[in-house]
Amino acid sequence: MLSGRLAGRAAWLLLLAAAAACVAAVAVPVPARADGVRDKQLWVLDMVHAPSAWALTRGKGVIVAVIDSGVVPSVSDLAGSVLPGSDFSGVSTPESDPSWGIHGTWMASLIAGHGHDPGGSSGVMGVAPESKVLSIRVVTDHGDPHFRQYQNEPNTRVQQALADAITAAVNGHASVISMSLGYGTSSRVVRAALQNALDHGVVVVASSGNSGDTAGARRSGHAPYSFPADYPGVLGVGAVSQNGTAARFSSDNLSVGVAAPGVRVPAQGRDGQYWLVSGTSPACALTAGVAALIKSRYPHMAPALVDQAITTSAQNPPPGGYDDRVGFGTVDAAAALAAAGRLKHDAATSRGGVRDTAHFGGGASAIPPVPVPPRGQRQLMLYGLVLLGSLAVAGMAATRLARVRRAGGRGQRPGAEPELSWQQQAQGRYAGSGPGVPPPAGPPTPGGDEAMPPAGPGPSGPPWPTSAGPGSSGPPWPPAGS
Repeated sequence: MLSGRLAGRAAWLLLLAAAAACVAAVAVPVPARADGVRDKQLWVLDMVHAPSAWALTRGKGVIVAVIDSGVVPSVSDLAGSVLPGSDFSGVSTPESDPSWGIHGTWMASLIAGHGHDPGGSSGVMGVAPESKVLSIRVVTDHGDPHFRQYQNEPNTRVQQALADAITAAVNGHASVISMSLGYGTSSRVVRAALQNALDHGVVVVASSGNSGDTAGARRSGHAPYSFPADYPGVLGVGAVSQNGTAARFSSDNLSVGVAAPGVRVPAQGRDGQYWLVSGTSPACALTAGVAALIKSRYPHMAPALVDQAITTSAQNPPPGGYDDRVGFGTVDAAAALAAAGRLKHDAATSRGGVRDTAHFGGGASAIPPVPVPPRGQRQLMLYGLVLLGSLAVAGMAATRLARVRRAGGRGQRPGAEPELSWQQQAQGRYAGSGPGVPPPAGPPTPGGDEAMPPAGPGPSGPPWPTSAGPGSSGPPWPPAGS
């Protein structure tokens, strides 16, 4: 028992060592002059075409649950936009502590930041500036005074905490869940909580991880999978730099659905200052903002259709249409809204997911009933006589078959030559055989097929090693700057 705990602790320490080389912690302050921050942010907003989308919606009426390290509601660019939520981190750090909610506040500003000064002309503007953020705390930042306690929590507890956080988001009427965090292993309780969220129409977005340039990823050819990004129904997000190419740290695996800016992205911190944050975390938050715009415009659209609108409208798709670095391309808020409008129209003119006007000559309503007249008493009597005749014929056939079988049981069919064994046939004593007819080589095989061994299951082997990068079986990848 003790050796197992030591092994788990050693694996977690190795995970922390890998974290030291990861860009997850890259966050540098930028000048506090707010209008300078907006200038530095313009490339981000322009890359995802957020200003073009704002002509249709700015996210009003939508709640985005930010499941993270907590969101400080008093910062200038989020004032009035943060709803208090539950704390599932398992530690007692108060919100007043300067290390509480560092990462979560960054992410919230990229989703629902509305700037400040008249007209919000200064500071950080989120992709959905009129949306609300529901702060749900489930992880701690590196500098948290209880970080060591948190990192030593068993995997079952931290996975249950994440499941509880997802359930709290659903109960808090969130339309979108943004999770800029990752675990190296899957969990049944988290999977069930996610399905409940999808069943309630909640769009779920998660970062795909920052393990693209680790030694393990280089050896295997792709980064380890990160959960919840790799769960079914979750839109996983990779990171691109300002020139639109995949960031070197962004995890390359099939959990990546789309990509978004993730290198030196301006965000507001809990201290009110502005920081340049790098990782798949900001990419996830920006994509969650796009999902919020769609849910604001089409509040009843199913999560799968929202994901489809975002992925099918992505700009700069890679050769072949998809790869595991940027998914289907970089998110485009304006194009995603247009795609959502088309999907909404298709859904309104279809039944069962198939457009009536495109198939089957106008659908079920245009098909006349089968011309079968109602059956009267005379027809039923006729059908009864036909049935009796059929039964009589069947009885006569059964009697004849019984007689044939009795004759065969005495070793002879009526009017037929005696049947011989295959040995007798091989000696040429079979009726019709003679010189020039080769004897059978042996007894016949049933059906003439050779017996084949069952294929059986393929090699199962151990699962992909999770110790190769962030997100081992311990607590989730420390989110600071991820």
